[in-house]
Amino acid sequence: MKKKPLKVDHRIRVILSDEVDEFLSTLPLEAKKKIIFNVDKVAANEKDSEIFSKLGGTDDIWEFRTLYNRIKYRLLAFWDTEEETLIITTHGFIKKTQKTPLKEINHAESVKKQYFETKQKNQKK
Repeated sequence: MKKKPLKVDHRIRVILSDEVDEFLSTLPLEAKKKIIFNVDKVAANEKDSEIFSKLGGTDDIWEFRTLYNRIKYRLLAFWDTEEETLIITTHGFIKKTQKTPLKEINHAESVKKQYFETKQKNQKK
């Protein structure tokens, strides 16, 4: 009797913040669909640095990249792997320059810091 290989689901939970939801609600439907498609690819644990990669020179901030209709859409995010594997998105924006604006990186790092501080306080309760 042949044994069937065990299929393990290696999905990663991606949490879309309220800011990301708000950003997505302002976009054309087709752009929103493509961004969600790319996020779902990452959630399915597909490795593709064209759509999800670490931003150099940051406090472990990552970037979802979507190009649709010659517009560069970005969602910034960070990992939380303490209890399970999570990607927490911070916010979204349309990228208009070659480099990711420092203002956007600083905002993502601030959200990340606040997230882990709140999480630590809640664990002490």
